[in-house]
Amino acid sequence: LGSVSDAEDAVQETWLRWAAADRSGVRDVRAYLLTVATRQALNRVRQQQSRREDYVGPWLPEPLVRPVGSDDPEQASMLADSLTTTFLVMLERLSPEERLVVLLVDVFGEPFHSVATLLDRTDESCRQLAVRARRKLSDGRDQSARRRTTRAEQLAVASAFVGAVVNGDIEAVTAMLTSSAVLTSDGGKDRHAARRPVVGPARIARFMVNLAKRLPDGLAFDPVWVNGSPGAVISLNGTTIAVTELEINDGQIDRQYWMVNPDKLASIGRQIELV
Repeated sequence: LGSVSDAEDAVQETWLRWAAADRSGVRDVRAYLLTVATRQALNRVRQQQSRREDYVGPWLPEPLVRPVGSDDPEQASMLADSLTTTFLVMLERLSPEERLVVLLVDVFGEPFHSVATLLDRTDESCRQLAVRARRKLSDGRDQSARRRTTRAEQLAVASAFVGAVVNGDIEAVTAMLTSSAVLTSDGGKDRHAARRPVVGPARIARFMVNLAKRLPDGLAFDPVWVNGSPGAVISLNGTTIAVTELEINDGQIDRQYWMVNPDKLASIGRQIELV
């Protein structure tokens, strides 16, 4: 869903329906809960798509923040690919049904038959949905071979990048960015942010260094994991004003995201469990 509040609402509504259900008529508890939760999520995805037609500037999903050192490495690695902001943004290319099929089958390992039952479709129809969804997602990915960067390496690159930006070293900042690097910021209607993505290492380097020069005194930068990637929570006088995320490939920064929309920072600092 790309929204913590929408996800929590879907889970709560599923629980309420389960609490009120006649359990004697439920033959398969897991299938019942999956059906209710899926339909709740589908309704919310459709509502989101309608609201985003009037969204100001680039849209980004809400950041899911974890303190550095708090994640179980095995779980973090397993979840990382399906939580990255880049992947969540690419999901927006899919229809609600395509999104449902590819997530349940490819991420959560549900068989096509179960998903077909949820959608009132044939197995073959669901397979075709999955083929189309995977093609759209594949078209949005860089298909070149890349070495998997360890979490320790990612933190080291992120730390060096922040240091270079703060020191105003444009050459060093540029060297840490891939040739296809993109910076995207989401301020919504209430916060000033770049209305279009900043593309290319030279432009991003100048943008970041100039931004750093204008930052007010007293800012606190807390290193965190953001949607499985290294990042920082930025606060002023105890109030979170931004979250940034760096997606790193082959030891260089490929995507940088800035979330400054206050509506999407409400969950920062609150522990959210993933199961």
